[in-house]
Amino acid sequence: MSHRKRVYPQAQFQFGQGVNPANSPVLGQDHPSQIQTPVTNQQPQFLTPAQQQLQQQLHQQVDHASQAMAGMHLHNVPVMDPTLAQNAGLGTPQQINDYNSPSAGNPVYGQQQPVSVGRPMNQLYPIDLLTELPPPVSDLELPPPPLMVPPEKFVVPVETANASSDYVRCTLNAIPKSNSLLKKSKLPLGLVIRPYLNLQDSECQVPLNSDGLVVRCRRCRSYINPFVTFVDGGRRWRCNFCNLANDVPMAFDASQQGLPVNRYERNEMQHAVVEYLAPKEYAARQPPPSSYAFILDVSQNAIKNGLLATAARTLLETLDTLPNHDQRTRITILAVDNSIHYFSIPLDEESDQIKMLDVVDLDEPFLPMPSSMYVSLQDCRSNIEKLLSQLPEIFQFNIMSKLALGPALKAAFNLIKGVGGKIIVVSSTLPNSGIGKLQKRNETGVANTPKEASQLLSCQDSFYKNFTIDCNKNQITIDLFLATEDYIDVASLSNLSRFTAGQTHFYPGWSAAKLTDVTKFTKEFSKHLTMDLSMEAVMRARGSSGLRMTRFYGHFFNRSSDLCAFPTFPRDQSYVFEVSIDEQLVRDYAYLQIAVLLSLNTGQRRIRVITLAIPTTDSLAETYASADQLAITAFFSQKAIEKAYSNLEEARESLNRSVQEILATYKKEIVVSNTAGGAPLRLSANLRMLPLLMHSLTKHMAFRAGLVPSDHRAAALNFLESNPLPYVIKNIYAKVYSLHDMPDDAGLPNEQGEVVLPERINATSSLLERYGLYLIDNSTELFLWVGGDAVNELTMDVFGTPDILEIPIGKQELPVLEGSEFNARVRNVVSKLREHADVITYQPLYIVRGASLSEPVNHASAREVATLRLWATSTLVEDKILNSQSYREFLQNMKTRISK
Repeated sequence: MSHRKRVYPQAQFQFGQGVNPANSPVLGQDHPSQIQTPVTNQQPQFLTPAQQQLQQQLHQQVDHASQAMAGMHLHNVPVMDPTLAQNAGLGTPQQINDYNSPSAGNPVYGQQQPVSVGRPMNQLYPIDLLTELPPPVSDLELPPPPLMVPPEKFVVPVETANASSDYVRCTLNAIPKSNSLLKKSKLPLGLVIRPYLNLQDSECQVPLNSDGLVVRCRRCRSYINPFVTFVDGGRRWRCNFCNLANDVPMAFDASQQGLPVNRYERNEMQHAVVEYLAPKEYAARQPPPSSYAFILDVSQNAIKNGLLATAARTLLETLDTLPNHDQRTRITILAVDNSIHYFSIPLDEESDQIKMLDVVDLDEPFLPMPSSMYVSLQDCRSNIEKLLSQLPEIFQFNIMSKLALGPALKAAFNLIKGVGGKIIVVSSTLPNSGIGKLQKRNETGVANTPKEASQLLSCQDSFYKNFTIDCNKNQITIDLFLATEDYIDVASLSNLSRFTAGQTHFYPGWSAAKLTDVTKFTKEFSKHLTMDLSMEAVMRARGSSGLRMTRFYGHFFNRSSDLCAFPTFPRDQSYVFEVSIDEQLVRDYAYLQIAVLLSLNTGQRRIRVITLAIPTTDSLAETYASADQLAITAFFSQKAIEKAYSNLEEARESLNRSVQEILATYKKEIVVSNTAGGAPLRLSANLRMLPLLMHSLTKHMAFRAGLVPSDHRAAALNFLESNPLPYVIKNIYAKVYSLHDMPDDAGLPNEQGEVVLPERINATSSLLERYGLYLIDNSTELFLWVGGDAVNELTMDVFGTPDILEIPIGKQELPVLEGSEFNARVRNVVSKLREHADVITYQPLYIVRGASLSEPVNHASAREVATLRLWATSTLVEDKILNSQSYREFLQNMKTRISK
């Protein structure tokens, strides 16, 4: 029985309509109710089509809002000269005069702020945070404020000439011209960088220059890009970073395959993101083969919970898709408990007798037969398959409870150090033997105290940091897959991956007896193994004159002042670089360039170059109007993570203080002082979600006060510091979907075959009806919340049972019900949210039953239900969680703070 037409109380639907558009226009979003003032179709000739559309929408919104707000000052909207503005295509003189009149609500600035006809900038639109409750969460889906760079600044005016926000986002899309103005704004200046968008390079290819010609500036070493200028009749090119004139190489215009080359059609002239096939001078040695050293925990814990069998089977099934494009991939397998078990694997054509060689000397583990332990995947394929299929049987009766991880890491290092590659650790036991031995920390009495960070989040043994130095010297990355029901010290172990460009994957309470646990591990482990692999990578970011990179955040090794080293380069991580202004920026545009040099699994050495042009400004208002709230959130979260390892309370307070300083600066420097009616909490529309995101961060498992197991907190910190921006934002502020009243097309494929998702709602329990069905997506888990008073028809349609108490709760999969269209649509939505081509994460589904006055007190699942409810509601960050403030209380507190 389908019930999508079922009638519910009208109050349920009033929220979804959003706030009054007249009071809350969203930049870049088309509200039909706002478009009342006719605007000429003529557009400025210096704008791209996308910028023209945005400019038109912007003026429509400002005109209408100024009428609707009747006399309230729209500060920082400059008066426009009617003649100049008409020439620029901004409207007729009468429309401009109407716009400038005081009756329209715009202060008359006279000639102090004339319009910059040749240089459009993002306009500031003020809002009051306290009247915009609940906050418009659809803003989180909007792109950042556009980079207002006119086409004449490009060598070739094409849309791909400036870098997409998918690859790099700057916290400020209008950079202050001086460091003093930047400090005054209290806004950070930094880059959120994501060099690769997919796990498989073939799914997201960028233009490739294969002629071996790499043109760089002689002085600053930046790469030629779409923003240079040709001088001296095209014989030289002027660098947009340092202004030096360089000779254009003869080969730049040389014919290829007998055909003349138009320099303006070259990739580096048309695309901000481009790859070069690097010539020999960019390689210290021949690109090495891909190498994998697997360290498999075979101690009692790993046998008991089934981790060894699951990992061996997954690896066996993944051998076909392991990156091996050049047929040179090499592999070694080590089994570890209180000793190290090597395996001598002969060539398939020579023998099928695999020897196990045990080394019990943990202080100096030697390599008994190194040549036959580190072998070619292609030449030893059958024997590798045989070994993986036999591993669980070999150790099925193992009763050793110790794990010598440190010695095993050194042994694997010695095996592959000549080539480099990946060490992948699969473990369920706390390392408790040999070098790097760890002990279970006493969390009682320390958790939720000032000593928590220093005693529970610090690295127990210096081995886990010092060892990474040798790994970087020999181009070795360490990845961790930790699946256990007990304490495993993620805080110490995660240093191995943090400083070698790897990743730590944590599976608490894992057991092979649970199909859902096995599914998550196998999907993530196999996606990680099949991810395209690049070796010997370095990344550097450059800024034009006056800009310099100062701090670097993410998983890598900081080799020198501005060079980040990656033994292997992952495809599912992002990075944050802090930028400082060292001297006055005299030009109207600043430039930033990120270059990544690496060796592909195909044996090629490549350079990926990403170039970004950003306007500069000496106006604080333009700086605020161009700020990117999501990038700023990522920047501040990295700063807070850095503090969290020494003082969690200071980390939380730094997040609150950042919001307070921004609001106070905006109020002091930008808000018109004679604003009528009370003391509103003003901010620019493009930053309206920043206070919500920052407040939500303080409730995140990484930072929240209260009793949080240190392994979980360390894993949460690890997630925030390394995952791509869209997943970090969703992890901070979860997406919540109302399913019981979703539109008719939701959950069904559209014309392009993509499943349509329902509109998201705010993450607050005040919107969860007691009879509703909701899906919560926080990037790592999915929660299906069934209202405690859900009608029998709803539970029958979704779960196949009319009794809500019979619905299985906890980590479950939805049943497949034949004949129930609604069940199929809900499953389609769940499947759609699990689709990720850019990260390996597989989200388990937790079914949670909401509270009801009629539920029995002593029900068998009462305790489990209470725990699940607490966990699921912790994602509803607009509410009070434990002793924290609700978002409304937070804003009131901020208003009080900045009013003092």
